[in-house]
Amino acid sequence: MPVKNKHAVMDPIIRESLELSSIEETSGDVSSVEISRLKHLAKSILKSELSGLQVIPPVAVKLLKLTNDEASSFSDLTFIIETEPSLSLEVLRLVNSAFYNYPQKIVSIKRAVTLLGFSAIRQIALNLLFFKKMIKTQGKHSFNQIFFWQHCLFVATLSKVIAREVNHPDPDMLYAAGLLHDIGKVVLETHGQLTYSNYMNSFEKTDNPSLVNEHSFFGISHDEIGAVFCLVCDLPENIINVVLNHHRSFHSLLLDEQNRLNVSIVAYANFIAWLQGIGSVKRNDYPTLQSEVFDLINEYNLNIESILEDVDLELTNISHFYNFKFPSLSRLRANLIGTIFNLDYLHNNIDTNKKNDTQANTHLSSLTVPHHSLNPDEFIPWTLETLHNEFHFDRLIILDIDPERRSLVTKYAWPEVFFQEHEDAFEIKISSLSERLLSCLRNKQALLIDDNLKTEASILNELQVDSFFILPILMYNRLSSVLYIDNDISGTNLDKDDLPVLCNVTTELGIALVNASQFEEEKKKAKTDPLTGLNNKGTIKERLEILFKEDSKVLEDIAIGFIDIDYFKRFNDLYGHQAGDDVLRIIADILKSLTRPNDFIARYGGEEFLFILYGSHAQGASVFSERIRSEIEKKGCLIKNRFPDQSLTASIGVVMYNNKYIDYLQMIEAADDAMYQSKSGGRNRVTVIP
Repeated sequence: MPVKNKHAVMDPIIRESLELSSIEETSGDVSSVEISRLKHLAKSILKSELSGLQVIPPVAVKLLKLTNDEASSFSDLTFIIETEPSLSLEVLRLVNSAFYNYPQKIVSIKRAVTLLGFSAIRQIALNLLFFKKMIKTQGKHSFNQIFFWQHCLFVATLSKVIAREVNHPDPDMLYAAGLLHDIGKVVLETHGQLTYSNYMNSFEKTDNPSLVNEHSFFGISHDEIGAVFCLVCDLPENIINVVLNHHRSFHSLLLDEQNRLNVSIVAYANFIAWLQGIGSVKRNDYPTLQSEVFDLINEYNLNIESILEDVDLELTNISHFYNFKFPSLSRLRANLIGTIFNLDYLHNNIDTNKKNDTQANTHLSSLTVPHHSLNPDEFIPWTLETLHNEFHFDRLIILDIDPERRSLVTKYAWPEVFFQEHEDAFEIKISSLSERLLSCLRNKQALLIDDNLKTEASILNELQVDSFFILPILMYNRLSSVLYIDNDISGTNLDKDDLPVLCNVTTELGIALVNASQFEEEKKKAKTDPLTGLNNKGTIKERLEILFKEDSKVLEDIAIGFIDIDYFKRFNDLYGHQAGDDVLRIIADILKSLTRPNDFIARYGGEEFLFILYGSHAQGASVFSERIRSEIEKKGCLIKNRFPDQSLTASIGVVMYNNKYIDYLQMIEAADDAMYQSKSGGRNRVTVIP
């Protein structure tokens, strides 16, 4: 599906909202409000004006504006490089290296461009410029800029190779966009009043997505600040679109076909880089990636193995110059196979709804009846039992994907006696799957595996069967688990004609699992505060009602604490309600990082939080509360530049259980009184009532 539109047009709404120029801030127009907000955020988080920052050298901007077509001649590229003597020397040094191995020394940029080509020389020049200007010598900082640069090179190279595969009109532009997609992180690290290293240190233990944490910490995310910076630098619009949108959903944007492809290629490359352990930062959280990226990329039926071979070759050569080592192709392939099962977004190639088999329809009515339970432990065994009775299969096993063991492991089985006798014994190692079987699982294809193909002999011998069915079970169009079926006991041949009805069953099973998942999610939402992700006030009531029904000996070691943010209203008044929300999220993350797994934390309402400590005593509760108070104060000092006129502190009150409390309401009231004692005592302190 080649893209014909070569000159991408930026989403006009995004351009208008990012344009930091001449629109009147007092016009009342929605876009001008957004512009004012971005201006304010840029000024508040950076040490100086965006227009004065030197992150991208001016000569690099000139190179980025060149396109490899008739309008940009070799002489333009030659002239730009030759006007920068130090760059000319570096380019000539590299093209005369052992890697290129030309028999005669190249002494002019013009000759280098002629021999290596426009694309190669521009890429070399951009790499040299970005590396020397953007990447500083790594000190004792959490944001490792060398590791970041390795990530950028991988994403850029992979983006360019994919662009060639899909006949993109300008692969070089995708290379440049890949280099710059995360430039906002460098801008924050080198020019932020709060650096990206500060941010990483503050959110080491959080389980929130990175973009959410960045907004809480900076008030803006790296993609937004990066796009604003690129706009001020007057970089090409298609690059700005990639920087801004590589984590965003297309549904809310007015991107044209060309820009959707540009963004998708870099977003996909960024995700693949993370799969290989080459993320932009050394953290466990994965990049936000929208499903429509996979929908679009999958239309091209890319051969990812062949693409990674090309990337491996290019990066092996590049790594010698920068003196670091990329993972080998075998390592990349191993990592990719290990994650493909639990991060599989590709489309299902079997349209089971179009199967119209008479025998299948005979069984369908009994096998796809709506399940009367939302509990998988009830409806999955029921489904397996029904299949067993209808088809007389010997063994039916639901296998879940265990990434740590790199295996498919037994989750459910029928007959139950098999599961009871062989619990955790039936396991299929991913490494034992043939390429054909592995490919079919990736593509969500149901298969009959038998001895007609020699390639399947190994897995059949391992399982000690003559044949078996294996069918994918999908949740949200992703591979969730597989259904394994064999006739191990009777030795009866499996009939391939049974596959259509079995596919219908696994489709229904997947729908049932989705319904069960959504039901659990809704139950969780009903108990969760949407802003902070903590338990809500209703859950507090439920938890304490259950707790106070326990024996008094259990209650003896219970502590309840109240946390109230000092002068919280001032955050809203001085910096807006978004800032107030960010403060609440920051406090919530501190509580999550410090609370033991068996303890309970919740947002009580407004700026108040509550915790319940189990198996505690007055001294332990005091130490715990002091850690929370101290951590909030430290975080307040760290983000002082963002909130210069308001300190972030909290007052805490704690009460230990006493049998004088008739119910939990009296104990909460006592904790509330203790908190007000902290406030009346000067705030930013802890009061514990034994």
